[in-house]
Amino acid sequence: MLRKLQRKTLVISQFVGYAFTLIVGVTIILLITQLYFDVKPLLYEQTEVIKKKTAVINKNITVFKSVNKDAIYFTDEELREISEQPFVKDLAKFNAAAFKVSASTIASDNIPVFYTDLFFESIADDFLDTESSEWVWDESQDFIPIIMPDSYLALYNFGFAESQGLPVLSEALVSQVEFNIQISGKGKSKEYRSKIVGFTNKINSILVPDEFLDWANSEFGGSKKQGASRILIEFTDPSDQSIPKFFNERNYSINEDSLDDGKLLFFFNISILLVSIISLVIIVLSVVFIVLSVNLIIHRNREVLLNLYHIGYNYKQIARFYLTAIYTFTVISLMFAYILSDKIRHVYLEKINEIIDYKFDSNHQLFYGFLILIILLVLYRILIIKNIRKLVGA
Repeated sequence: MLRKLQRKTLVISQFVGYAFTLIVGVTIILLITQLYFDVKPLLYEQTEVIKKKTAVINKNITVFKSVNKDAIYFTDEELREISEQPFVKDLAKFNAAAFKVSASTIASDNIPVFYTDLFFESIADDFLDTESSEWVWDESQDFIPIIMPDSYLALYNFGFAESQGLPVLSEALVSQVEFNIQISGKGKSKEYRSKIVGFTNKINSILVPDEFLDWANSEFGGSKKQGASRILIEFTDPSDQSIPKFFNERNYSINEDSLDDGKLLFFFNISILLVSIISLVIIVLSVVFIVLSVNLIIHRNREVLLNLYHIGYNYKQIARFYLTAIYTFTVISLMFAYILSDKIRHVYLEKINEIIDYKFDSNHQLFYGFLILIILLVLYRILIIKNIRKLVGA
């Protein structure tokens, strides 16, 4: 009899509207949460471009600095100021060669004969993005290992070689070829054997071991010790918006492309946050809607419910029917939301796998769907029982 009386008080259209809005809100929140767990490791760990958190900094060249070359070097105070910034994780100075360098090859079937002037730089090994067992140097040996930017080889293959009718070279082939390096300065010169032992996409310079360049600068370089004209900075967070502002205010040149990775991560996180907020607003509105609807039903049928209370039904028994109705629609809605979000996830995973072969993380939707369900059920129980109890004055 209790159920029959209370069933007449329900407005089914209100519960259907609640279920629809709840499905929309929960589907979005489950989908966006799963998308975050799927894409985050792909951005942070798998894509080499995204992994890059470094940038090369130098001072902008002006008319004054063209006349006074010393102005292009960073002072100790400037380096200290940069290193103390909260977005700087680590800093390394480039060591430049203060002597003349030339390179030449010996004629062979695969390698063309060439002679060219070069420049050498070095940086601490911790900042290199390539490893090689040959990246060692000792004063007693006449061999110099070199790390070269992979962009230089691309320029040769697709630019110089194409226009001159020369053969294109692979990294593996270039790494097998030895050539002669001649360094000169202070009226002295010396010839070394050399080979490219690795390629870098992080540093746009021809690198030699730090130990060799320190020794060669003292042997063949000028008497005046050079400062650092370029520095390599590793950022704690490349998406920090204060980075370009800091360097622009001090007229330092930074490759904006180096910060594009951080900008991408920043906009990804912001997009996830905004969509999550929108979905939470939809869920909150659906909860408010159903609670207000039930409250309206309770107050419309106040006399019926009071009579039920006075003939012996306590407030928990009266509230049980409305809670059962809300629980039923909530569970069904979350089941639909989970199924819908899981179907959409399979669609975007297939699209991503067409572009990149990657094993995605496990499914988090079931856990978060269950968590939302528990929160809603507890919330409804508290609110509905409280309102019924207040109505009957128990």
